[in-house]
Amino acid sequence: MKIEKNTAVTLRYKISDSLGKLLEQSDEPLAYLHGGYGNTFEKIEEALQGQEPGYRIALELQPQEAYGLRDESLLQTIPKSEFPSGVKVGGQLRGQGEDGQSHVFTVLKVKGDKVLLDGNHPFAGKILRFNITVTEVRPATEEEVTHGHVHGAHGHHH
Repeated sequence: MKIEKNTAVTLRYKISDSLGKLLEQSDEPLAYLHGGYGNTFEKIEEALQGQEPGYRIALELQPQEAYGLRDESLLQTIPKSEFPSGVKVGGQLRGQGEDGQSHVFTVLKVKGDKVLLDGNHPFAGKILRFNITVTEVRPATEEEVTHGHVHGAHGHHH
């Protein structure tokens, strides 16, 4: 079966930076609903359109095609007293940015009585290289299309 709108696509992937350093890889296959549902990046969907299981591709995405450019307004310094004890560099928490939107913040630095947080995605501002292998393609169920995502083993669970 070919990848087209309303197909459930299962794949494996590796993400590297522009120098080839591995940033992330799938330990388990990942499934998404193909066809403009926002479940993966547009450039990846375009490259996979019409392909079949076994297809492999290497793609380079510019920051604006992936996780976006860095937004320095998402850096915040907060008094350490506003955190539970044991706050550590690398820890993550959900909070509200100055833009009023909900963001996941990563603790960049704990210095004295201050904590520096970054609400950017860790890959924001980076050129990313994706190596993708399609492992399965099947028709999406009506429920998956209605919900806008894949259900089941490698997709979303309710």
